[in-house]
Amino acid sequence: MPIDMENKSVADSGSMKGANCHLYAMVACESSGDALGEGLIKAIRSLDPDAIFIGVFGPKMRQAAGNSGRQLFDMEDLAVMGIGEVIKSLPKILYIRRNLIKTLKELHPVVYVGIDAPDFNLHVELKLKNAGISTVHYVSPSIWAWRPSRIHKIKAATDMVLSILPFEKDFYAKYDAPCTYVGHRLAREIPMNVPMNAARLALNFSDEAMKSNQVVGILPGSRKAEITFLTPEFAEAAYGLQKRYPVMRFISAATTREKAELISKLWQKHAPNIPLTIWVGRSKEVMSASNALMIASGTATLEAMLLNKSMVVCYIVSNITAMIGRKMLKVDMFSLPNLLSGGKIVPELIQDDCNPTNIIREINKIFISDNRKLFMEFNRLHKLLNLDSDRLAAAAVFKVIADREKRMMNENTPDSATESHGGNMSNGEASPENAESLRKVTEQKVSTLNQDAG
Repeated sequence: MPIDMENKSVADSGSMKGANCHLYAMVACESSGDALGEGLIKAIRSLDPDAIFIGVFGPKMRQAAGNSGRQLFDMEDLAVMGIGEVIKSLPKILYIRRNLIKTLKELHPVVYVGIDAPDFNLHVELKLKNAGISTVHYVSPSIWAWRPSRIHKIKAATDMVLSILPFEKDFYAKYDAPCTYVGHRLAREIPMNVPMNAARLALNFSDEAMKSNQVVGILPGSRKAEITFLTPEFAEAAYGLQKRYPVMRFISAATTREKAELISKLWQKHAPNIPLTIWVGRSKEVMSASNALMIASGTATLEAMLLNKSMVVCYIVSNITAMIGRKMLKVDMFSLPNLLSGGKIVPELIQDDCNPTNIIREINKIFISDNRKLFMEFNRLHKLLNLDSDRLAAAAVFKVIADREKRMMNENTPDSATESHGGNMSNGEASPENAESLRKVTEQKVSTLNQDAG
């Protein structure tokens, strides 16, 4: 849908020359970033009712932006992992990156927020910051875990990093790099105690299934590569588990119908006689309804922790990615629950260790163990993360914008981006002519990008 920019002022004061003061650029590259972006869009709009959003969105961000949002590219084109998949998709990724930078330099939003995906977003942020556009990176790269030297690029590319992990702020402070801890919006969204039966009712469990204490959730990730690597291992583990637990049930969730079909196809190939029910877009209910989880490493493990679910965290990438990663990794843990806790509270299986035999062993431990201490730690971490993350993130974004405005006022000189931005906003005044001009320019750029992409 086109951006409706009529009757919206594009500048609040002469001090923000060159910037379109209600135009916010955001880029998310996968579903976890889409969820964070959704909350940030809502929080920004609550503070700036005239806000307009442009960038790369997922379905949640598109819905939150509504008629004031315009997606430039498909988020799925950027949802790649591992060196092999990145190389395969590199021409398209470079095309998107190049044209995104070009478009945003010309439209000059008041701020660019790159959500996670540091390999993509940091490059964009550096280019835009050098062009006079404020930049924020939402979700710190794991620089404390591997490639810590990236802190220098992050500091050069961003005006602020929004951290979701409490210990990251201290790391940034060592390098005098701006960082704001905002917690995670899921900790505010998810109650401390979520009834399992409510989730099972929502998923229309049968009477018999409602009573089961042997329901295992299958969450192989949101990206195609993750699903392709992990589903066969999960399926074969399920086959072995059902020999030991004949009434065990398996349920799953996928972000899209296409990915649900991929999970189903792989499952049928590796465990043709084991039923698997897959829901689209209902991962929270699937986790809540389960007694244990086989789950891909990522934000989903944080959600599982907040839902008080025992889990086996799994991670498989291509051999070349794994080889490079082993040389650079600085920590011996990779899942969010363990990183937050500072110890291995949930089992992690990576690469060759992520096999059916080991998965069966860990799932069996869950069913024969007393997990109350684990759940107590989960609750402690839940409280630690339970901040008003959306509003804290929005406040940090507005502070970045305000700080830049103050710098420009102190310099008392036109922003160098004004000339390169093109033009008719040099006096910084909001007017119907400026709004109409911006609308036409935006729609023309979007139309050109869509034609080129087609």
